[in-house]
Amino acid sequence: MFENGINKLIMSYMKKSSWVMLLVVLFMANVVKSQNNVGKNLCVGAYYTEAEGAANLTELRKSYQTKEEWLKRREIIKHGILEGAGLIPFPEKTPLKPIYTGERKYDGYSVKNVAIESLPGVFLTGSLYLPEKKDKKMAGILSAHGHWSDAGDYGRYRADAQNRCASFARMGAVVFSYDMVGYGEMKDVGWEHKHPLAFKQQLWNSIRALDFLLSLENIDPERIAITGASGGGTQTFMLTAIDDRIKVSVPVVMVSSYFFGGCVCESGMPVHKSAHHQTNNVEIAAVAAPRPMLLVSDGDDWTKHTPEVEFPHIQYIYNLVGAKNSVEYVHLPNDKHGYELSKRKAVYPFLAKYLKLNLAAIQDKHGNISEEGIVIEPYETMKVFTDENPLPDYAVLKNDDVKW
Repeated sequence: MFENGINKLIMSYMKKSSWVMLLVVLFMANVVKSQNNVGKNLCVGAYYTEAEGAANLTELRKSYQTKEEWLKRREIIKHGILEGAGLIPFPEKTPLKPIYTGERKYDGYSVKNVAIESLPGVFLTGSLYLPEKKDKKMAGILSAHGHWSDAGDYGRYRADAQNRCASFARMGAVVFSYDMVGYGEMKDVGWEHKHPLAFKQQLWNSIRALDFLLSLENIDPERIAITGASGGGTQTFMLTAIDDRIKVSVPVVMVSSYFFGGCVCESGMPVHKSAHHQTNNVEIAAVAAPRPMLLVSDGDDWTKHTPEVEFPHIQYIYNLVGAKNSVEYVHLPNDKHGYELSKRKAVYPFLAKYLKLNLAAIQDKHGNISEEGIVIEPYETMKVFTDENPLPDYAVLKNDDVKW
């Protein structure tokens, strides 16, 4: 239909002998044709029906019956993510140059804000949560947030994000909670979240956030985890798939056989499908094997079939690599989409087990999980750049000005 429209437009300009405009239209036609080719490889939103998603997994299982067959499939999936995101070749990892604010001390943990340069002039902002008692070797956790965008219920500043990060710190982990592209201070200066390259930019920021976490003093590189819900869940399994430095992953309310994410930062680039492969988020999550992983699902969104569809497939893959017991799931059929306390109660023991954290530090005298005493900070307190600490004048202020 679109090509027919272009053809009519070309004929119209030819009749008017407007050759300059004809050249412009021809250029537009080529650009759109190129974009349409990419568009054919995008798997967006509810790409399958629920039945189709389940049937697709059944069919895929036939293609890897041995460990060797899965390992070959895994490399195709990893390459597909990097190629589709435009991260082949890998950009240069330039100095992070962290900028810190003062430390704020609370009950059992402390917080200081930090900005790193994920690329020259691209300032990735976040908050670093630190345990009150520092050990010679500490676990590190990345916290990725989802698409909660309402004022007062926003990104990594939400109460659920602050509660889990502070709790992890109380348990003995160093936690970096960072802004997604076009959220927080990045949004304030002009970055857009719904940008055609948001997936690439966000995945690269996650890689650099991991670089930063691993650069900190006394961090144990063998005890590194990532967790997040919704769009943050997508970041969790995408980063885990392409970066073996993540040792434990907890994607919350996002791993689905039929839903591929509804935002451009999740499915706006051809990372699921190309001329030589097609995959889905279940397989991508399973690339984590044999590293420990916990799936958290609920009964009100696209993870409602996890117990009978997604988890069995992932466990099958874990079994192929000899790690069947390293993947677990917690399904909360009466919960809705989110990372509320009921879900955090499932996550804390899992990470305590695999990161060797002190679960007792967040339990009351009856052994129940308690987040009492955690301070929910306002947005202004969690900012890095202020009038007293201004954003450097060479900062990149919008997505299109990034130099890769």
